[in-house]
Parts: sequence; structure tokens; C-alpha cells
Amino acid sequence: MTTSDLVKKLCAEENISISELARCIGQSRQNFSKKLKRDTLTFDELKAIADALGVTFE
Repeated sequence: MTTSDLVKKLCAEENISISELARCIGQSRQNFSKKLKRDTLTFDELKAIADALGVTFE
């Protein structure tokens, strides 16, 4: 499972859209979607995603 797949799965479990998550971490939907598609999320972005979704990032 790629990092992008995991983010999408967590969004589904938390009932939050990709667009809403992008807003929560301060990115545009378009930019965030491209990063997910290319699987090029940075460490800081992954930490922000975890914080926004209320999960632990290890």
C-alpha cells in the first residue's frame, strides 16, 4: 500500500474528503491531488495530515 493509498483510506474512515483535507493542511485541492497521484508527500505534509485526521504519525 502506497502512502497515497493510506491517506485516501484514512480520509474514508474519518469521513473527510480529499478537498477538505487539503484545506485543513493549507494546500489547494489541485496541488494536493497531484502530490497524492505522484506519491510525493513530504514528511511535514504527512505530519500535518496525521494531525488533521487525528491519527498518530510514526
